[in-house]
Amino acid sequence: MSPMQLGPFGVWISSRVLDDQRAGEAAKLAEELGFGALWLGGSPKLPQLRPLLAASERLVLATGILNVWDNEPAAVAAEYAGLASEFPGRVLLGIGIGHPEATSEYANPLGTMAAFLDGLDGAPTPVARDGRCLAALGPRMLDLCAARSLGAHPYFVPVAHTRAARARLGAGALLAPELTCVLDDDPERARATARAFAERYLALRNYASNLLRHGFAEEDLAGGGSQRLLGEVVPQGSADAIAAVAREHLDAGANHVCLQAAGVEGVPRAEWSALSHALLA
Repeated sequence: MSPMQLGPFGVWISSRVLDDQRAGEAAKLAEELGFGALWLGGSPKLPQLRPLLAASERLVLATGILNVWDNEPAAVAAEYAGLASEFPGRVLLGIGIGHPEATSEYANPLGTMAAFLDGLDGAPTPVARDGRCLAALGPRMLDLCAARSLGAHPYFVPVAHTRAARARLGAGALLAPELTCVLDDDPERARATARAFAERYLALRNYASNLLRHGFAEEDLAGGGSQRLLGEVVPQGSADAIAAVAREHLDAGANHVCLQAAGVEGVPRAEWSALSHALLA
């Protein structure tokens, strides 16, 4: 388990929906509800963590993820050093390679990630191995996680991936999958929200290939996702039903699960509160 005390559950929210005021609101709420970490998505820059750190006292703030194509390792290391000094034990650098469809320069993801880590190691203020984790889906990237970071932060994955990732990483590494969910008691509306969320990721070949490796067929990926796929990767319904899927990830080897509420504008206060009651009460 990470010395940062991530706890078993955290929340994930995109930086694109937070200004400084909403960032402080989100961090305070997550901490008050008992979540151990808040993962800031949407390819954030490290300084975007500052208002969330300043608004909370114990909450770990993680990037989920900082994109290697948009950042220079030495600059990232300097930014990390400043935040980690001001907020010790509360900053986790989540790093990712993104996906081919988003980056024209995309090539050799494993080599590019290794080179980025080399840059962090060689910076005047290096980022220690236990201060960083990597987004990882495939076996070789998981191997790199185990060798050169605290562990893995997979996104848009079923429980089968968590089980396989734990076997690949070994017992000591952090495994912190993201779990998108839809809190809605209307089954048809909830499924439509889940499908609208999933459709984008199912069109990206790294996510699609990963699902095909872990128990799904091409027909499951069509039309925004089969009911079975959506039930596993973007669970819907009550907070208790979603909590059951989150606990399945823990049972499969995750030591931290961060939940993202889909279909919500701004800070998902009601959704986080319901999930906290189901998971942490």
